[in-house]
Amino acid sequence: MVLDLEARPALTLRSPDVVMRLRRMGASFPTRLSFLRSLIRSLAEDGSSVSRPVWSMDDRGFGDAVYTLKLGGHDYSLVAFSSPLPDELRSDRVIAEAWDTSYVLYDGVPDVAEIDRLRANAPRQEAGRFGPRDLVLSRANKSVRFFEHVADRLAGGRQPDRDRLSEVGYLLRTTAVYGNGKFGIADRFVLAERQWLDGPFQAEMLTVWLIREFSHDLVEHVARCRAPETFVPLAPELRRHIGVGNSTGLGMAPFLANHPLLLNNWVLARETALARVRSKPYLDDATLHRLAELWRQAGTHLDQWTVEDDALMARILGLRGEWAEAQAWIDPARLRAVSCPVGSLLDRSRFMSVDFQELLAALVIEMAGAENDDLVDSMASVREATLQPGMRLSALCGLLRDHYGWALAIAFDKPAETAQFWYVSEEKLEPRLGRRASEPGADLELPLDIARQIQRLDADLADEPGTRTVAAFLADFPQHRHAVRRIQAAANAPYSEIRDNLLSERCRPINMLRCKLAFFGASKFDPRSDRWTRITLFQGAPTAGEIAVGETDDCWLPVLR
Repeated sequence: MVLDLEARPALTLRSPDVVMRLRRMGASFPTRLSFLRSLIRSLAEDGSSVSRPVWSMDDRGFGDAVYTLKLGGHDYSLVAFSSPLPDELRSDRVIAEAWDTSYVLYDGVPDVAEIDRLRANAPRQEAGRFGPRDLVLSRANKSVRFFEHVADRLAGGRQPDRDRLSEVGYLLRTTAVYGNGKFGIADRFVLAERQWLDGPFQAEMLTVWLIREFSHDLVEHVARCRAPETFVPLAPELRRHIGVGNSTGLGMAPFLANHPLLLNNWVLARETALARVRSKPYLDDATLHRLAELWRQAGTHLDQWTVEDDALMARILGLRGEWAEAQAWIDPARLRAVSCPVGSLLDRSRFMSVDFQELLAALVIEMAGAENDDLVDSMASVREATLQPGMRLSALCGLLRDHYGWALAIAFDKPAETAQFWYVSEEKLEPRLGRRASEPGADLELPLDIARQIQRLDADLADEPGTRTVAAFLADFPQHRHAVRRIQAAANAPYSEIRDNLLSERCRPINMLRCKLAFFGASKFDPRSDRWTRITLFQGAPTAGEIAVGETDDCWLPVLR
C-alpha cells in the first residue's frame, strides 16, 4: 500500500531531490518507525513472554536450545544450535561454510523429531533443506575476545568491563538473516496476514531479538559452568546494553533499487512523520524537556561511537562538535518565542553537515513519541507496481521530466559514469560490484543502471507521437518495459528512486547499506570498507524479562550510562 496523505492537512515534505541522494541516505539514523522498534512495541502490546522449553548445552556452551513465545495468537520458536568452530574457519564473509551458532525461527513449537531435522540442516545454512514451517534462517559468530571476557568476569563474580562493553556491544554477530522463501523456507505470504508480523522484516527482527536472549543465556551458562560457586549473572543495565552484532555486505545493497515501492513507503512514512512534527505551532514544557533529554542522549551516543574507518570517524568527530555547539539552539526561552519551533530548528540545520541534519530529523521524530506510530502500518508493500499499458506517451514523458530530470543530466559518455557494474556471483548467488575496465563479467550485468535506462528510453521517445499508447510503444521497444514501469510508479511514489547513478565511480554501496539498516533500527555503524559494515541491533532495547514486566520502547540511540 502507498501512504494516503489526503486524510490529514497538507504537509510540507522534503523534496525527493534532497532526500534520495546517496550521500544523505548514507547519513541515515534509526527512528521510532524503524522495524526493531515496531517489534518491541508489538511484543509489549501483545503481552508476549518468552519461555525456554529446551536447554541442552554442555559445559562449554555447545548444544541445542529452543525459545518460544506467543504473538498475535500464534506460537513461534527460535531453535538455536551452538557448535565448536576452529578459529581458522571463523569468518564473517558470506562464503563461509561454518559458524559458531545457527538458528531457525519455527512456526509453532517443534517436537523432538523437528529439532532433529533442524539440527541436521540449520548448521549447513544454504546447503540445508528447509520447509514451510521454517520462517527465518540465520547464523552468527561469537565476538570471541569479548565473549570470553564476559564469561571470565561473570565466572569470577564480577561484571564485564564497561569500557569494553561500550566499545563492542554484542556477544554474537549475525552474518545472515534470511526470510521470504529463500533456500526453501516459508514464503512471505505465510506471515503477510498475521498480526504483528505483517510489517516489513518483523519476522527477521523477532529472530534477532531472540538470538540476543540466547546470547545472554549462553554466556551466563558458560560462566556458571566454569565457576558455579563464584558466578554472578549479568547486571540488568549491562544485559540491556548487549545487543546483537551484524555484518552486512553488498548482498543487501541492490534491495532498495529492486523494491522501489517498498523504499518509497519507508521513506514517505519517515518524511511524513518529520513534516508532522515540523508543522507543530508550539512545543509544551514536557516536549521541550523531552527534546533536551534526547539531545543529551544523542551527544552521549556520539561520544561512545568510535570506528576504525578514518573517513567515518572524521565525520563522527565533526558531528560531535556541531552537536555540542548547537545545543544552545534548544534553549526553551528561544523556542517558546518562535512559531513552529521545530521548523525553525530544521531550517537552521541546513547550514550544518548532512550528518547533523539527519540526526536532528531523527531526534524530532523521536521527540514526538507515539504521535506517528500509525505510519508504521503504511510501510509494507504487497507487490510492486504493474504496467499501465493504456497510458499515452505524452503523460509518460511528463512523468519522466517531473521525476527523472536527475537521470537525464548524467553524462554517460564519460567513462567515470559507467566505471562499475553489478552482477551476481556464481558461487554464492549474491550481488557483487565489478570494475568495468579491469574485471570480467559486464556481459552479465544486473539492470541496476536505472539512470542509463531512462536516458535510452527518453531517446526512443523523442520521435514518438504523444497520442500513442505505452502498449503500442513497447511492442516496438520491449527493452524499455522495466523503465516505463518505474516511471509510471513514480507518479504516486515520489521516494521510490535513488536519485544517483549506481554505475558511477563515485557510487559507494555503503550509503545504500546504511539507509536500509537504519530503517531496520541499526546503530553503531562500523564500515570495514565502502562495501560492507558492522552494526549493532537491539542494543539498549528491553529484554524479554523487561517486556514481561511492562518496560517501554525507549531505545532510540543506545548509551551506556
